[in-house]
Amino acid sequence: MRPPLEGVRVVELAGLAPAPFASLLLADYGASVLRVDRPHPLAHSHTLPGPTADLLTRRKTSIAVDLKSPGGLALLESILGHVDVLLDPFRPGVLESLSLSPEHLLEKNPRLIVARLTGFRSVGPYASMAGHDINYLAVSGILSQLGRSEGPPYAPANILADFAGGGLMCAFGILLALFERTASGKGQVVENNMVDGVSYLGSMMRYARKTKLWDQPRGNNLLDGGCPWYDVYECKDGAYMAVGALEPQFFRRLVEGLGLPAEDLMVQREDRASWPTMRALFRSRFLERTQKSWANVFDGTDACCTPVLEQQQLEEAEYGQSLPVHLRNSPGLGVERDKAWASPGLAPGAGGIRTLNRWFGWTIGRDLKVFDGGLIKVDAARL
Repeated sequence: MRPPLEGVRVVELAGLAPAPFASLLLADYGASVLRVDRPHPLAHSHTLPGPTADLLTRRKTSIAVDLKSPGGLALLESILGHVDVLLDPFRPGVLESLSLSPEHLLEKNPRLIVARLTGFRSVGPYASMAGHDINYLAVSGILSQLGRSEGPPYAPANILADFAGGGLMCAFGILLALFERTASGKGQVVENNMVDGVSYLGSMMRYARKTKLWDQPRGNNLLDGGCPWYDVYECKDGAYMAVGALEPQFFRRLVEGLGLPAEDLMVQREDRASWPTMRALFRSRFLERTQKSWANVFDGTDACCTPVLEQQQLEEAEYGQSLPVHLRNSPGLGVERDKAWASPGLAPGAGGIRTLNRWFGWTIGRDLKVFDGGLIKVDAARL
């Protein structure tokens, strides 16, 4: 069956984390993604250099191009005149400094979608500053709501801003622009920044501050570690169980499984003052048995109590990784078992010439040549 994005051509200017994740989503659903890397002496040779630090490279190919050289710039402009999407991971103004402004590119290719992914908003007090996931979380207000009450705000790795608020939102924007193009026939600029992306993800958290759900200081609310029946508990063997028994009927199943007096605790759960005592009770009870033992107790029940599995456990069990969305009539390409747990990466110049040949019929010698570690376009090249 034909994947939904088959035939969509994407050029990704090389970056790390959020932009590669956006193009990974597109590639997994059928788009052809060509990454543009910096030149390297071994690029496009029989002995390629080692892969770059980018791990999100499944189904992608690469060309090495010196965007500061006239020949390299001419090559990229020629490519962008005949593709669907350009993914720009740079700070505001970088494309313009290369004479590749969106306005210029859309004049050459009116169907092009230029997706610009920045950390901070492109205008405003932080626009010109460097930053990472933790910084975007910080100025969005979301970081202030994460973490235990007895410690500072805590950033959960770089999942929220980089990947959810950045890469995922950017891919969503690209799909919106592709859908709109079916009606208008025209491309456009898609602007996505991780501050707005993660702030949007936190809409419920923001609204909940005005309700009983989240009106207490950080770490004292229902969903942020304050509530004893929405927390993580250590077991006898040092492993953990996750508890999310929010609804009364699920809470009852939890305390029954723990062997605790259900009726008394059903009453106490309504009194916030009892939460510290209840947490201590749960903590001591979970420490009495191993994770496996507790998992057996709660398996198949509605107690909302599950083991905290480690990645190594899942890998050793050959747990199959799947795409996030399955379309019955036009499914994505799936995750091959040998690529589910480790990424081989992608070397500059790996497979890119084959992609250009498939897209445009270009070949080395007639249309392309390698100069100083990067591809350039031969003057007489087609297109």
